Amino acid sequence: MGVREIEAILLVWGVRDEVLEKLPVKGYWLYGEYDFIAKVEFISEKEAEEFVRELRRLIHGGTFKLIPVKLSAVKNINRSEAKVSVLESIKVSAL
Repeated sequence: MGVREIEAILLVWGVRDEVLEKLPVKGYWLYGEYDFIAKVEFISEKEAEEFVRELRRLIHGGTFKLIPVKLSAVKNINRSEAKVSVLESIKVSAL
């Protein structure tokens, strides 16, 4: 089964506006428990892990969560392709 796409929600809190401006994704500024929310998409788990490393570099306190909402994959069944959605082998990043 080959991974095609991972969709996740990024939540950020406890950071200053200057840090939010540097985030490498477009999203929405919030006022309340969280400061920022965005939908992010990755083509592989490796790309998602690299994104988390970049966030840790930008957000020194590590106050973010990357919550996977969909992991799409293609599985060959009887020589035909069937698209399935699974939430396996990807961890929620909560620091």
